Amino acid sequence: MTTTHPTGARTAKREWAVGLMVFGAVMLMIAGILDVLRGIAAIAEDDVFLTTRNYVFEFDLTSWGWIHLVLGVAAVIVSMGLFQGATWARVAGVGIAALVIIANFLSLPYYPVWSVVMIAISGFIIWALCTVRKDDAWVPFEQPPSNP
Repeated sequence: MTTTHPTGARTAKREWAVGLMVFGAVMLMIAGILDVLRGIAAIAEDDVFLTTRNYVFEFDLTSWGWIHLVLGVAAVIVSMGLFQGATWARVAGVGIAALVIIANFLSLPYYPVWSVVMIAISGFIIWALCTVRKDDAWVPFEQPPSNP
């Protein structure tokens, strides 16, 4: 059943939009925390990472650790903005998720399976943040839709 909100927006559509925004925020928070943990493990030069020779995008493992740590912290900060429904956070979230995809693609030989998982999670984040229109999710999350 679809009802009309006093502003004219359909509440079912708004609820779907808010759900996607919350999904994107939660997934970005999880991806950020996992990226922070991966960065810390790489900086500590843990034995869970593979070493490959003759890789085109070869960086020192510590360099990849710092890259993932910074991206993870940025993702966690942006996800907090997403929980507030901020437009800047949607734009930044798409950008951070795209950078996470690129960083995981470039560090694929060091941790192959997890890199593929993070690429997929980041793809879902971009999808969730790009499918919501500004008009659908403009009202902050803490305001429930009014019932007529």
